[in-house]
Amino acid sequence: MALINPHINFNGNAEEAFTFYKSVFGGEFARVVRLKDIASPEFPVDAKEEQKIMHIALPIGKSNMLMGNDVPEFMGKVNENENRSKISVSTESREEADHLFNGLSAGGSIEVPMADSPWGSYFGMFRDKYGIEWMVDFDANNKG
Repeated sequence: MALINPHINFNGNAEEAFTFYKSVFGGEFARVVRLKDIASPEFPVDAKEEQKIMHIALPIGKSNMLMGNDVPEFMGKVNENENRSKISVSTESREEADHLFNGLSAGGSIEVPMADSPWGSYFGMFRDKYGIEWMVDFDANNKG
């Protein structure tokens, strides 16, 4: 069964915010990926953005995960007074990821098609026909 977790976008202070959340919730980060970690010829990263967070995850309780990232400057600033979050769905299989992605994105706009990601999971992102932003992820290495 799929899990749904909140995902928050930041304008460069994701690490600071998540360090604060960690001080409140406790625990340890499950994953921290910096923009420099996924840099490639196809996805160049400006030196001033190398340390920004591409993905950070903090387990909360037994099965919840608070996730976030810094939005790279080329994508524009996040309006911090409006919707700056996405619903992240973690699936148990690639097939479930495809099913949910294809069903929920119908009539919407796909931002990142389902594909193997540079950080090692099967990932896609879209805005549904109601304007809600979703991310679908299957990580074969994160099976409990």
